[in-house]
Amino acid sequence: MGNLLKVLACSDLEHGPIIFLDFEHAQPTEAETAVWNQVSAVLEEAHGILAELQSYNGAGQEIREAIQNPGDLQLQEKAWNAVCPLVAKLKRFYEFSLRLENALRSLLEALTSPPYAPMQHLEREQALAKQFAEILHFTLSFDELKMTNPAIQNDFSYYRRTISRNRLNNQQLEAENEVNNEMANRMSLFYAEATPMLKTLSNATTKFVSENKTLPIEDTTDCLSTMACVCRVMLETPEYRCRFTNTDTVLFCMRVMVGVIILYDHVHPVGAFAKTSKIDVRHTHTHRSTKNLKTNLLGETLRCAITAARFVTCCRKKRATSEEQTEL
Repeated sequence: MGNLLKVLACSDLEHGPIIFLDFEHAQPTEAETAVWNQVSAVLEEAHGILAELQSYNGAGQEIREAIQNPGDLQLQEKAWNAVCPLVAKLKRFYEFSLRLENALRSLLEALTSPPYAPMQHLEREQALAKQFAEILHFTLSFDELKMTNPAIQNDFSYYRRTISRNRLNNQQLEAENEVNNEMANRMSLFYAEATPMLKTLSNATTKFVSENKTLPIEDTTDCLSTMACVCRVMLETPEYRCRFTNTDTVLFCMRVMVGVIILYDHVHPVGAFAKTSKIDVRHTHTHRSTKNLKTNLLGETLRCAITAARFVTCCRKKRATSEEQTEL
């Protein structure tokens, strides 16, 4: 892979050599194998999680009938039987977020650890960089589906209300053995977020930086800003964009770009939207609207991704943020 990544800051990318990071075909080297195998085991579940979430229809009809007829025990039982397997599914999603958090931590450790600088890591460990990108792509895809499906919170709220009501009546239902009160509280906090997976990764990245006090924060932020800039350059350079063998890779790069900007915003002291940020958010936003990339589906997906960015970014309104970038 040689000198695939040479330049690190966005300002350098404006004037330096064009960079291409192989998100489609990168394979792990011997040095990457241990971490790659660990993360790969988690990512193998990601497609199934998204498929389950996409087909999540909820128990809205059963819940409405039960609420409208509180004295009808048959309808109460029907609603409960409809909700329980759905809550079990929501529990699996939540537990997967914890495994994803651990996978992200392993990748951050690998991509920022001494003796190499983060930039050298990205050059040497393309397969791990690809997995990092895949985690971000999954995260935005999951949150996009969650944001557009109110049944998730409605089902879980009904489940918790039913559990509480039965507790007051000194009754315990079998479902409590699978989702106890402590687990239900954690799940409730998770699903209360507009973008729960992004929030999980943002918190994990912040925690990684705070717990690794001997690791300069710049090692992590440079890794994130470089990834964002690389994605932007690949997208806006036609001769490199045409090297993608799969048309979905364009959308993949866009999602990754949004994801790393969000993580950068949480970790960097002044955020991604400050005038001094290494990420050119203004240029990135302008690129999102490039005419030759516009399609109805792409536009709608990017709208969801940028909505996620608005929900999760924490430094957007800081004093160091220009009015123009705040408007973006």
